Amino acid sequence: MANETSNKAANVAKKSNARRVGTRPTGFTDEERAAMKERARELKAEARAGKSKADPERAVLAKIAQMPQPDRTLGERLHAIVKAIAPGLSPKLWYGMPAYANPDGKVVCFFQAATKFKTRYASLAFTDAANLDDGAMWPTGFGLKELTAADEAKIAAIVRKAVR
Repeated sequence: MANETSNKAANVAKKSNARRVGTRPTGFTDEERAAMKERARELKAEARAGKSKADPERAVLAKIAQMPQPDRTLGERLHAIVKAIAPGLSPKLWYGMPAYANPDGKVVCFFQAATKFKTRYASLAFTDAANLDDGAMWPTGFGLKELTAADEAKIAAIVRKAVR
């Protein structure tokens, strides 16, 4: 019995040493940690601003303006589409990304620049607050490299459906 206990202790020590020596932690990436810190700053700014509608939109436009091309162009076009199709959605920053929330404050959709997490394409994604349900399965995110007039029309239709 004592021998079993000492073997277990030795195995635990080996495993914990293996985790520390020469291995990278499997937790959050630097980009993910930065996004969480950005979200904390956003929440503090919202509390200070008293939920003013002008300030969040200004912050979204400033964030889009900081993006490198082609993310900036995609962000500007998506912002224009969402504002035109769903004026009831309020622009806000969400984890450092341009997002659009319903009157209850729940994010309906958001734009993730390709540079945000160093991916090969940008994304337009919808949360569970979007009314996109279509049977047992439906898409909630779309990869974007560029926007054609046809793509913009598709996005407008999806946003319209999301807020119906």
